[in-house]
Amino acid sequence: QDAIDRKEKRSETFKSAVHGLETDTPALKTEELGRRAPQWVRDNLVTMCMRCKEPFNALTRRRHHCRACGYVVCARCSDYKAELQYDGNRPNRVCQECYIFLTGHTMLEDREGKHKGILEKGAAEVSSRSLLCSSLQLLDKNGKGGTRGWFVIPQDDPLVLYIYAAPQDVRAHTSIPLLGYEVRDMPQSESRHLFQLVQSRQVLTFAADTEELKRRWMRAMARSAVGITHPEEEEEEDAS
Repeated sequence: QDAIDRKEKRSETFKSAVHGLETDTPALKTEELGRRAPQWVRDNLVTMCMRCKEPFNALTRRRHHCRACGYVVCARCSDYKAELQYDGNRPNRVCQECYIFLTGHTMLEDREGKHKGILEKGAAEVSSRSLLCSSLQLLDKNGKGGTRGWFVIPQDDPLVLYIYAAPQDVRAHTSIPLLGYEVRDMPQSESRHLFQLVQSRQVLTFAADTEELKRRWMRAMARSAVGITHPEEEEEEDAS
């Protein structure tokens, strides 16, 4: 029961964070832009600019906050000034999208016509409508190191695993089509809870933080691997 309570608390904490970003951030309510102070997205929740999607680094691409929408953006994407009503109509640093909205000016490089690629789905948005999402580690071939990130199977794309570097990133860096994979359990190793996706000669090894989380991922991936896309099918499967 304690384990269940802790799991539900973690789940509710993440859902609250996602809900807060979606409902309280003025960037998602354009009529409030500039009229009240935004809720800033925390620096440690993103690894790339939330506008141009270029990764941050300590030297040439540093983090800044748009004073209108609260997004974490790079210097190039926040090199604009607009008067904000909540700050006494003083000029503040804002991102390009907020600048266009608040001033009515148009830019020569308009990115609105671009179509979203398969990886260009925000982690928070996808996670709030996911079959399963959590932190995992994808191990390298020798099994000693690897990439830790935020892993999501979206409800609207249930046969694909999306991998983000952080829970609030606006772009996934990798996607893995799960259809046709075999899910294999592995014995616990050095307090790590391991399992694999296997297809032909390709073997992907994952490490979960707990045994319970590992079992949930194995079940979700196994369902996607055989093409089950709806929760009702799981219930029918259990009933049979």
